[in-house]
Parts: sequence; C-alpha cells; structure tokens
Amino acid sequence: MDKKRLDYYKKKLDTKREELLKIIARTEEEGRAADEDPTVDLADKAANSYTKEFLFGQTNHDRFLLQLVEEALGRIKNGAFGDCVHCHEEIQQKRLEAVPWARHCIACQEKQEQGQL
Repeated sequence: MDKKRLDYYKKKLDTKREELLKIIARTEEEGRAADEDPTVDLADKAANSYTKEFLFGQTNHDRFLLQLVEEALGRIKNGAFGDCVHCHEEIQQKRLEAVPWARHCIACQEKQEQGQL
C-alpha cells in the first residue's frame, strides 16, 4: 500500500480513536453520575442499576473497538496494515474504507464468525 493511502487510513483511525476515547470518558462519567443519585425509591434504584449496566455494556463495546483501532494503528507502524492477519492476503479497499480497523479479509472474517478460525 502506498504512503498516501496509509496516511489517509492513519488519519481516519486517529479520528476514530479520539472519538472513542471521548465516548468512553463520557459514558464512565454518566455511570458515576447514576451512582451519585441519592434515591431511596426502589423503582428509581432499579432504573439506576439498569442504566449503569447498560452504560457498562456500551463501555465494553467501545473499549473493544478502541483496541481494534489501536491494533490497526500498530499494523500501520510495522508495515502490515491492509493485509489479513490470518491468510496475509490484501484486504479489499472497499472493506478498509468501511472498516479501516478490519483485521481479516472477507473470507477469513466469515470463517471467524462461523467459528472455523
């Protein structure tokens, strides 16, 4: 992959990384704010508990996505970006455009989703 294209994906990944860091920080703050509510009503406590669990799930998903973005940035640094981590074939441009943190080509991604990888 040429340097211009790599720079393009690096900027895209850096932007996504910053966005995810902001989302994670905001979600954690909202979770702490739900904890500080001094409600005594049982229904309110249940709603707060549900909100905290929901935010915790969101944070886990966002952290996983952040990890994939950071791994993609690492592959850019070591020259492996754009290649499938399993079969080492080049990942399709359309796939990288849609999901620049993609680790697998479409064929290997399908195998992974089916538990064959």
